Amino acid sequence: MELGATGECVYKVQQHDLASEVGVSEEDSFPEVLATSKMIGLMEISAARLMKPLLKAGELSVGVGVDIKHFAPTPVGEEVKALSTYVEQDGKLYVFKVEVFDRAGKVASGTHTRAIVENSRIIEGAQSRMKADT
Repeated sequence: MELGATGECVYKVQQHDLASEVGVSEEDSFPEVLATSKMIGLMEISAARLMKPLLKAGELSVGVGVDIKHFAPTPVGEEVKALSTYVEQDGKLYVFKVEVFDRAGKVASGTHTRAIVENSRIIEGAQSRMKADT
């Protein structure tokens, strides 16, 4: 992957993507705009798509870190575009500049890091962690 390579994810905001849908009890109250958590997921998808050519059979890329600022709300029904730009490799980590836009302008920006792992290793590691806790 060359420095400056870009990936994207275009998505129409649905009702289930709103911050108002994130709460887990009646006391949780959030606005009816795109949830930051969903927006981060779209950023991850844009970077993961960019990394696909680097993957071997049985591998996938996983998010390792995110440092973003979400500074503008997007309502349901609007289209957003998450863009990732490959900026460097730091050891085993791939570092991306990430941004999200809607038709009114920039919604968020920051950095995101990903790593390449074997899918089976992630699943086994997760199961092993749960067994160790019991």
